[in-house]
Amino acid sequence: MDSFEFNKIAGGLLVTLLFTMALGVFSDAVFSHPKLAKPGYDLPAAEEASLEAGNAPAAAAPLPERLAKADPKKGEAIAKACAACHNFEKGAGAKIGPPLYGVVDRQRASIPGFAYSDAMKSKPGNWTFDELDKFIANPKGDIPGTKMAFAGEKDPQKRADIVDYLNSLSDSPKPLPQPTAAAGAPASQETQGSGQQPAATAPKGQQPAPATVPPTKTEAPK
Repeated sequence: MDSFEFNKIAGGLLVTLLFTMALGVFSDAVFSHPKLAKPGYDLPAAEEASLEAGNAPAAAAPLPERLAKADPKKGEAIAKACAACHNFEKGAGAKIGPPLYGVVDRQRASIPGFAYSDAMKSKPGNWTFDELDKFIANPKGDIPGTKMAFAGEKDPQKRADIVDYLNSLSDSPKPLPQPTAAAGAPASQETQGSGQQPAATAPKGQQPAPATVPPTKTEAPK
């Protein structure tokens, strides 16, 4: 190839590059728009707004109270999303995660042949109602290092529905923990803090005894 041919090829490449650059500059000039002074709408920031207002999230009711109102059918519907990683049928093997039939009160990391994480194997104990509730709320926060990829269910009542459903997956479901008895009603305003006992009620058909009035002391004249 002589120098003339080389120069023609190099010139063609250079013209192509220049044309491409010019086309980009022209396109930016045609389709550009001025920067908006104010966004069209603000994205919601509920958590920040709540913190600024000083409104802390409401504390969850105790698990026994939530289980008393739980619906295992709702829990089953919610848990359908977990079927990609877990089996729920009796005798079914493991998937990505261990089978969940009979999980309530089952010892952790006890399914033979399943490759549990070291974090799960190092935490002793059984899957009680409370432990399941905590783990479902935040798996990686409850057991750091777990292989569980689920981010967690933040709704306390939905967690109770799931736990109630998991408890139904058993030949002998465990009895649900009972809510604690409510405290007695406070004393009335008339008697509370006065140090007086409420007046006794007279038997039916009798007039109540008149209240005894202590004698008043009079000051002797001087």
